Amino acid sequence: MGRRTLRRLRVPGYLVVCWTALGIALSVTDQMGRYGLDTELSVVTGFAQGAAVVLALWRPASAWALSLVGVVVAAVAARPVLIGHPLPGPDWPWNDAEVLAHAFVLLLLALRARTRVSFAALAATAVTTWVVQGLVGGATYTSTGVTAVGVFGAVVLVGAAFRGLGEARTRLVEQETITAEERGRRTLLEERNRIARELHDVVAHHMSVISIQAQVAPHLVENPSEELKENLAGIRTNALEALAELRRVLGVLRSENPEDPYGLGAAGTGAAPDTPQPTLDRLDALMENTRAAGLDVIATVEGEMPVYPPGVQLSAYRMVQEALSNALRHAPGSRVRVEVAHRPRGLYLEIVNSRPRDPVPSSPGAGHGLLGMRERAAMLGGRVSARPTPQGGFAVSAFLPRDGTAPHAGGPDA
Repeated sequence: MGRRTLRRLRVPGYLVVCWTALGIALSVTDQMGRYGLDTELSVVTGFAQGAAVVLALWRPASAWALSLVGVVVAAVAARPVLIGHPLPGPDWPWNDAEVLAHAFVLLLLALRARTRVSFAALAATAVTTWVVQGLVGGATYTSTGVTAVGVFGAVVLVGAAFRGLGEARTRLVEQETITAEERGRRTLLEERNRIARELHDVVAHHMSVISIQAQVAPHLVENPSEELKENLAGIRTNALEALAELRRVLGVLRSENPEDPYGLGAAGTGAAPDTPQPTLDRLDALMENTRAAGLDVIATVEGEMPVYPPGVQLSAYRMVQEALSNALRHAPGSRVRVEVAHRPRGLYLEIVNSRPRDPVPSSPGAGHGLLGMRERAAMLGGRVSARPTPQGGFAVSAFLPRDGTAPHAGGPDA
């Protein structure tokens, strides 16, 4: 139920409460007349209970005090009339209308105030009833004190229970919101950790090449100068130190027990820790593994593949891999079309799966693959879009700039 609907229902609710308060006020006035009280006192005590019912909508604590004071005043004023009254005597110190009004006030107090406040009000009501009936007392009357306190106790218990249920529900919603936010942050950090791990592998490979080239270079020149040898030796030393630092980082970032339920070689996994990171040349093997897992995969390649930076090739492979894994997980038995287009501006990928033919099993924790794709694309200045198809399938498209950097805002490739 929306806030607008609640606002529309608020005014009719207020009207109902006001009419109920008027009925209670008239009823109390009528019952007070049975005590033989003056009309003015009967009207004052009766409408005090009605005013307490209306006031409880905004200030239930003040309404409780007003209602209790009205009952005490009415009971004390009616006490002289009880002397010599024929049996059975009138209800005293609470009559039916007063019990109804005070119960309504205590209910709103229990719903809106803290539990200890509502129980304190109940205790004060019980003590006041005991003082008026037990200590002060009257001559001839029908006792209503125990019954009234019992009704009030039940009302306070119900109100406190509903208030506790509402607070628990509110805390549960807040906790679920916090948990969802923390899960999103953790997933984002894990995905960035995985991307960093793979890019560190690529950088480590290049640092190894630099080290080897710096070692071999002096042998390719006749009579190299000592200055050249020193510079090349310094380059090789720096490359080896950087490579050692990268290996320390990789030792922390690598996962010890990677999981790959579909045999597609999930990101950052491999039988050996030094397995080279995949490139676009391994897409055919990836699709064969996917076909063996139960999907009908159709691949199309447009254009000739230029020389992409290793980061672009790795990210493209991981995007296709994640899209195929999602199709296996969420669309079993579907047909998947993989399009790889090499264009002048960069690499375009599109993976579209049809409606699943087999029942879709539950997959807890799913839904984070698209986050990883977007992180990879943003890192390279590209973009990713994902959307359901009108036929009941799902489509993922991505574009990665050719050099792995975002085009300038005013350039022809923007």
